[in-house]
Amino acid sequence: MKTPLTAAAAALALAASFASADAPLKTKPASTPDDLFRTIVAQDKALFDAYNACDLKTFASLVDEKVEFIHDHGGITLGRDALTESVRKNICGTTTRELVADSLEVYPMDNLGALEIGTHRFHHPKTEATEPVGEGKFVMLWQYDKATDAWRVTRVFSFDHHALPMGEGRR
Repeated sequence: MKTPLTAAAAALALAASFASADAPLKTKPASTPDDLFRTIVAQDKALFDAYNACDLKTFASLVDEKVEFIHDHGGITLGRDALTESVRKNICGTTTRELVADSLEVYPMDNLGALEIGTHRFHHPKTEATEPVGEGKFVMLWQYDKATDAWRVTRVFSFDHHALPMGEGRR
């Protein structure tokens, strides 16, 4: 039996959204490493603002139809619909994701998009006083689709999930 995907919360991945409720964030491929970094930071923010707000329409618009989400405790989730449903059932109203400051790395993937690597924390607002904050690492492949002029997540690895000592990682 699969465990609840607190890590699904972990992977999919902040405050004000850059994305509209109707379409993925439209940003052309970057011409410099700094542009690419800013683009992926904006994509990450849009994805996890939607995740944190349970805006499943926006969340789904930022995820490829054939996404592969691999979690160290929850296993594999295949496809946008399955991942969005997992977020709805396991994350909405119970978990929020925070990107750990200065943990983000972005690497260009020629003729494809960008690889995003970082650390994120998962907060449980209703029980944060009695439960520890969770932390994990992630790797996401963002692909740029020229036809739609949009970036979407196509692959996610979410791993090294662990609880922080009580009191650590609090906002």
